[in-house]
Amino acid sequence: MSNLIRLIIGFALVGAAVALFIFGHWGWGLLAVFFSICLFVTYFYNENMLIAQWYLRKDNMDKAAVFLGRITNYETQLNRMQHGYFNLLIGLIESRTAPMKSEKYFKAALNLGLHMDHNIALAKLSLAGIAMAKRNKREAQMYLADAKKADKNKLLADQIKQMKDQLGMLDRQTQVRYSHR
Repeated sequence: MSNLIRLIIGFALVGAAVALFIFGHWGWGLLAVFFSICLFVTYFYNENMLIAQWYLRKDNMDKAAVFLGRITNYETQLNRMQHGYFNLLIGLIESRTAPMKSEKYFKAALNLGLHMDHNIALAKLSLAGIAMAKRNKREAQMYLADAKKADKNKLLADQIKQMKDQLGMLDRQTQVRYSHR
């Protein structure tokens, strides 16, 4: 359903709810308000993205990919503020199957804009993991520092610490390898 049609139906339902309240039909009025709120929420947040996020939280990547696949052209189907989140979700799904391919999605998400600090931290932490896999220590350290800075609520503190420990182990392995030569 087009976004303009959603807004028109949403405002029509608000008008109908006001009329129902005036005529004393409180139950139907509340139901109309509920449906208008649902329409307004899906105007700002695409329902396929909301369902995909729910499946990601349940760790069901296949179903999340199905719902994200329903968004054929994100630039026209989503609001501009959702473009970064779409790429973040695709990157999270791709990171399970093809981690190196997910790098472009995380970078696109950061370039298009993520509004919540913990999502920025998640994208940067994922990019740090990819940089570690490529044995690019400097880039991994930069992304980890950025992720730590963006994680103001300490939601990813354990993962950041674990990644730093792994980076230290990688550094020690490199030193051992060069000392035996």
